[in-house]
Amino acid sequence: MTEALAWDRDGRDWPNREASRFVRAAGLLWHVQIMGDGPALLLVHGTGSSTHSWRALAPLLARHFTVVAPDLPGHGFTEMPSTQRLSLPGMANAVADLLGTLDIVPALAAGHSAGAAILARMSLDGRIAPSGLVSLNGALLPLYGLPGIVFAPLARVLAGMPLMSQMFAWHASERSVVEKLLRDTGSTLDPAGVALYAKLARNPVHASAALGMMANWDLEPLVEALPRLKPALLLVVGANDLTIAPEEAARVRQLLPKAKLLSQPGLGHLAHEEAPKPTAALVVQFGCDVQVLPT
Repeated sequence: MTEALAWDRDGRDWPNREASRFVRAAGLLWHVQIMGDGPALLLVHGTGSSTHSWRALAPLLARHFTVVAPDLPGHGFTEMPSTQRLSLPGMANAVADLLGTLDIVPALAAGHSAGAAILARMSLDGRIAPSGLVSLNGALLPLYGLPGIVFAPLARVLAGMPLMSQMFAWHASERSVVEKLLRDTGSTLDPAGVALYAKLARNPVHASAALGMMANWDLEPLVEALPRLKPALLLVVGANDLTIAPEEAARVRQLLPKAKLLSQPGLGHLAHEEAPKPTAALVVQFGCDVQVLPT
C-alpha cells in the first residue's frame, strides 16, 4: 500500500472517533480531534505518532479543558506537506495556522517528545501565548556526542531514498518489529496501543513523514532561544525513558531555572500512554498553578 491512510477504511475504529473532524488550513487537510469544555488545551504529539497517542489521556483532560489535538502534517490522517515544511519552524507555523482557522487560542499546551519542541517554537515566535507549557518527555535539546554526529545525517540520507519509507513500512508489517521498537522506548503498552502504532508504521506515507521530520529537524536555534520562553514550563519525565534520557530535563532547567521538573517512576518515553490518569492529574494541577483552572 503506497497511499495515505484513509479515514473510511483505516479510521473506522480510531480512538475518540466521535471527536474527529477534518479542517483545511495552511494548504493541508487536517485531522483534528476536539472534545470537552473549558479553557483550550492544545495537545501536540511527537514524531511518528498521531492523535491515537492521546486516546486515554484526552478524555480525562476534556473534563476540565476544551482539548484540541491534531495529527501533525503527514502523520496519521493529515495530508503530507512539502519536505521543507516538515522542519521545526514549518511544523510550528502549520499548527499555528490551523489554530487560526479553528479560531482557538490555547490557554495551556502540552506536547510529547518533538511535540514539546513545536510548542516551544510557537511560543517563542509569538504564534501562541499560553499561560503554561507541559513537556511530556520532551525532545527539546539536540543529540550531542556520537548520536548527534551519526543520527541527523543518517536520517537525511534515509529520507532522501524514495523507497526507504516503503521498505520500513514493509518491515513494520511484522508485529514483532513494532513491539520491539516500542519496548526500546522503555514503555509497555497494551495490545490495542501496539496495534495502533503498527497500523501507522506500516503505512509508507506516515513513515515518510516521520523520516522527513527527523531529517529536517534542527534544535540548535531553539536551544539559543529557550531562555526567552515566556510561558511557565512543566517538565514531566518518565524515569525509564530510553529514547530521551531523563537527565536531559535537568539540562533544560539550566536554561530555564524556573521550570518545574516532575519524574514518573517506572515509566518510559510513552508515559502518558502507560499512565494516563496520573499524567492527567499532573496537567490539571499545573493548569491550576498557572491560574488557567480554578484552584
